[in-house]
Amino acid sequence: MRIESAGQTHVGRRAHNEDAYCIRTDLGLYVVADGLGGQAGGEVASRCVVDAFSESGERLLRGTETPWPQHDPERSREENLLVACTATAQRELLSRRVGYLRDMGSTVVALAVGEKGAAVAHVGDSRLYRLRSGELEALTKDHSVTEELRAAGLAPPPRGQSAFGHIITRALGTDRSEPTVQRLELRPGDVYLLCSDGLYEPLGPDGIIAGLSRPSLTEACNTLVTGAFDAGGRDNITAVVVRVSAAWSPAQGLI
Repeated sequence: MRIESAGQTHVGRRAHNEDAYCIRTDLGLYVVADGLGGQAGGEVASRCVVDAFSESGERLLRGTETPWPQHDPERSREENLLVACTATAQRELLSRRVGYLRDMGSTVVALAVGEKGAAVAHVGDSRLYRLRSGELEALTKDHSVTEELRAAGLAPPPRGQSAFGHIITRALGTDRSEPTVQRLELRPGDVYLLCSDGLYEPLGPDGIIAGLSRPSLTEACNTLVTGAFDAGGRDNITAVVVRVSAAWSPAQGLI
């Protein structure tokens, strides 16, 4: 399949940008991280996470690290890749949580695309959305107090009206860092959005659909980020957009 991608991050109305992203088209790997722990710790944490994914993905996919750690035969190649990369990012953060960085952590959402499929992994409340045939769907469920209340059959207070709305229950760098990993089926025309909460909270589904519907992916990122800022977003804002523009046919190649 042929994949197009673009990314953009903006400091928003914060003094520092604690978001980070990476696009490794050569590896089929796309990552967004949102750092925690104050301005210094958050910036270091998110950059550490995306660098760990990029470097670990390079070693695993280029064949310089074999056998793969934590390989599960029940999982796809892409799922195992994301599990291994997440574990590497967790180790890197834990090794650097000293001094003024002792409280740092990070969310992450990562998409891995291969010739036979794809997978998503996430920790925390950074999200992956898919726009398919005009319908927007969130493919990740936040690791948050709000979602735990919903799972228990309780109605959480509206976001923005309670401190619970921003409390996450998992983060890299903490003792609760297990990722949720799932396999994805790609279809021609699919558009995927990896983003931090600074984008989806102020923008909402309609704004996300409008941004992802732009013909140019660079324009899509700009529309999403600018839209979130103009809607009053105060947090850092990050978007990575990935579009499936062709399907793979073993007999015909790109179609």
